[in-house]
Amino acid sequence: MSRSVILLGSTGSIGTQALDVIARNPGRFTVAGLAAGGSRVEPLARQAAEFGAGAVAVADEGAVPALREALAAHGSRAEVLAGPEGVAELAGRPCEVVLNGVTGALGLTSTLAALEAGRTLALANKESLIIGGPLVKRLVRPGRLLPVDSEHSALAQCLWAGGPDGERAHAVRRLVVTASGGPFRGKRREELSAVTPQMALAHPTWSMGPVVTVNSATLVNKGLEIIEAHLLFDIGFDRIEVMVHPQSVVHSMVEFVDGSVIAQASPPNMCLPIALALGWPDRVPDAAPSIDWTRSHTWTFEPVDGEAFPSIALARHVGSEGGTAPAVFNAANEVCVDAFLQGRLPFLGIVDTVAKVVEEHEVSPVGSVDEVLAADQWARARAQEITAG
Repeated sequence: MSRSVILLGSTGSIGTQALDVIARNPGRFTVAGLAAGGSRVEPLARQAAEFGAGAVAVADEGAVPALREALAAHGSRAEVLAGPEGVAELAGRPCEVVLNGVTGALGLTSTLAALEAGRTLALANKESLIIGGPLVKRLVRPGRLLPVDSEHSALAQCLWAGGPDGERAHAVRRLVVTASGGPFRGKRREELSAVTPQMALAHPTWSMGPVVTVNSATLVNKGLEIIEAHLLFDIGFDRIEVMVHPQSVVHSMVEFVDGSVIAQASPPNMCLPIALALGWPDRVPDAAPSIDWTRSHTWTFEPVDGEAFPSIALARHVGSEGGTAPAVFNAANEVCVDAFLQGRLPFLGIVDTVAKVVEEHEVSPVGSVDEVLAADQWARARAQEITAG
């Protein structure tokens, strides 16, 4: 029996790879609905027709007429939902799995809608968990929140492999999240002062969107992943480590209290964690290429240079503060990355400015989506003021 999927962010990197997995497994998955941000109506309409989606949503309400025209041109009669509310409504529609690949804080309402409807949520939108942690965790049922990030998928697999006690915090000594190190691995802080956007976007391992790629260059992505790991697995920040692993083959590791370390390894390809989240608890055969064991391999690990990359220490502080602090951290970073890409902020100014915004913010508990979004908007406005000056 096939598993029905609603895919949010279908025209982005995660979305297109998820559809590749679905296309290669026609008897295993079907597409019930698709959603896209912005106004990417042509690829959305093409996907809807190809996969027979019964409903589509577009975050930009002004794009609806063009979407209807594109759907008709491709022979699709899919129902159209519009605006952020339409995307969230689609997330709560009947299906077995919702994959949230929406980018940024806007994914929070869709994450909550899917969980409130009792859906299994395959989460690629880490921001929604990071900024709305208490709201999300309040709704999560056992086995209903599956990470799509390669690092957290790896941690989950290692914990599953750890046996009956593997998922219990008392059996785990530490989580080890790996990082490629980005394009500036081994550089000292003073060597990063002249970094250009073109240099920061030249990731040595992964092909990703510009914001995620710059986050990898600053290691802000690892800071966000530490917070995400803490929320997903209920492990204290003092028991979550980051190791630089430039080959990006070992995606993360778990060290247990008896000294054993279990690692998950595979070539860098997001189709594997996507397929695992869509098919859980089953594995999807040939979801991605495996390691070639007919040739030699050398895998190296090294600690992070905290002076050159202060983002990880900042993220630990933010995560420990909790409340609205993670929302401020995430929002300020998005604004600062945009300012850097536009040439208005130096590379080192990204994390330095985020730290300033975080320091100025008065942290409060998170009790509602409105409180999270208010903190998000305050941080964006403050970061805009600093980067514009």
